[in-house]
Amino acid sequence: MKTEIIAAAAIQYFPLAQLYVSDMNPRQDADPEGIDLLADSLAMIGLIQNLSGTVDADGRVGIVAGGRRLRAIARAVERDPTVTKRHPELASVPVRIAPDEATARAWASAENAAREDLAPADEIRAYGRMKDAGADVSTIARSFGKTEAHVYRRLSLAALPAAVLDALKAGQISLGMAKAFTVSQDEALTLQVLAEVMGRDVSEYRIKQALQPEAISGTDRRALFVGLDAYTAAGGRMNRDLFSDTTALHDGDLLARLFTKKMNEAAAKIGEVWKWVEAMPDSYVPYGTAEKLDRIYPVPGVLSEEQSERYDELAELAEGDVLDEAGQAEFADLTNIVEGGFTDAQRAVAGVFIYVRNDGTLGETAAWVRPEDRAEAIEAEVLTGHAATRHGAASVEDAPKSPYSGALVEDMKAVRLAAIQTALLDKPEMIFDLLAFGMSLASGVSTHVFDLSPGRPNNCPSKPEGLEFSERLTHAPAGHEAWSRRELRVDDLATAFRTFIAAGKKARNAALVESVARTLPYGAGSAEFFGLIEADAGAGVRKVWTPTAENFFSRVSADYLDTLHLELTGCDPQGNGFKAHKAQKKAEKAYCMERLFSDAEYQKAWKIDAEKKARIEAWTPDCF
Repeated sequence: MKTEIIAAAAIQYFPLAQLYVSDMNPRQDADPEGIDLLADSLAMIGLIQNLSGTVDADGRVGIVAGGRRLRAIARAVERDPTVTKRHPELASVPVRIAPDEATARAWASAENAAREDLAPADEIRAYGRMKDAGADVSTIARSFGKTEAHVYRRLSLAALPAAVLDALKAGQISLGMAKAFTVSQDEALTLQVLAEVMGRDVSEYRIKQALQPEAISGTDRRALFVGLDAYTAAGGRMNRDLFSDTTALHDGDLLARLFTKKMNEAAAKIGEVWKWVEAMPDSYVPYGTAEKLDRIYPVPGVLSEEQSERYDELAELAEGDVLDEAGQAEFADLTNIVEGGFTDAQRAVAGVFIYVRNDGTLGETAAWVRPEDRAEAIEAEVLTGHAATRHGAASVEDAPKSPYSGALVEDMKAVRLAAIQTALLDKPEMIFDLLAFGMSLASGVSTHVFDLSPGRPNNCPSKPEGLEFSERLTHAPAGHEAWSRRELRVDDLATAFRTFIAAGKKARNAALVESVARTLPYGAGSAEFFGLIEADAGAGVRKVWTPTAENFFSRVSADYLDTLHLELTGCDPQGNGFKAHKAQKKAEKAYCMERLFSDAEYQKAWKIDAEKKARIEAWTPDCF
């Protein structure tokens, strides 16, 4: 195919009266309303794009591309002749002249068949100029045939420093990157970050982080609890990102004060019915906070025989997920009676912990009796039975049924023991110290730090999935097996000993550390001493074990899974997401909980941020 090369044409300027719409222009008809809107735009910002045409035999110029613009120029001048003083290009109009008729026809077809919108940077500046000239958003939207929402977003970009728009025009940053710069309130920082990201593929999130290093998200639990209206009413600074519907707060100290004030107010209100209230700064009550307190429970209500039968009937329907709305309400009322409530006598000697969940709602854990109130609680018969005679122990009669089966508790103890033994493998000096302590009178004649029978304390659960178990902790075969397995017998102890010594002290120490670590039994010495070993060794259940559907979640109740899901995700319990989760069968919930702990995409779907992820990674069941 032969390609025809057309030389570049120069732009010339002609009086408006010398121009007309050529017969070559495909757009012979024009919508009068559209021409009026375009005339408004020209009167505001002037002519941005030149026209294209060809000179006829009479010296007049027929416009082959830009007929709408020509009509709009004429309309703008007709309405206000002084417009040419503000925009001279409307009086002396720039026209690109075609060298011949073939080129003119090619231009006419090309521009009208494949019209392109303004480049984003040009569009942003055009909107900005119209706004500066007095046009409102509605007028700009009509002039360019865009939605008002689109114009609002473009106008937010119009306030960016010229360097950012220049970089956008030159293709050195994307439109998305330019949008990220709208969150900045510091031009110097804006230019600094711009210099760092130009020509690089940097996410909008990272740019926003660099521009607002101290900003607090509007979805932060403290911000949700305080409320944005209260924050701004107190003089707090913030800005909203039009492009992602996010809000950033810039006065962290103020937010902290408002958060503390509202927490104190909530504590004071709750304290009207409890002896004491303690507010937690975290989004949960830390493990061990109530370790030295006595737990008391609501006094259950009593159902009549008729109510009991109805309760069982509704419970069965609920389990089958066939309970209608009225039935759910009735079941909830009966459940409230069964669960009971705290009495005035209990509230007079006990207190609660309050905290703010990740969704900004107030959480409460009740109820606890402090050591200094034990005598009063016993006298008021709030603490009775075993709880009244043993400090820190909850009444067996009052305590609800544990969500953990005996087998699961034993498995979790094995996991905890494996975690401590694993940590001890890297603490040989601690092993030697414990061994010497346990074998000397310094620990007392009845203390056994290690089971040196040698014993075989269980450090592997029945379901080992999810446990990163070191082979160094695997128990050697039992002694009685040596009679039937030749490879386990040592006939020449002297030679075996010499061979062992020849391996050197490093090998000796490793063997000693491994063998002694394996003999550490669960609860060595006492619960407190065992906890000290765990802490000093730097052990942690989650360092060696990850909960899965098989090893944990399928072994607890569906209600337990629902409560744990709310605690870890901080989602709205009335939201569609949680309702869908709660409606699932227990096996499905168990699998979903496994994904919450190990599947990044699933965590993203539940909006698990860094704080929630840390909470998930640190979580362990409270069954030890």
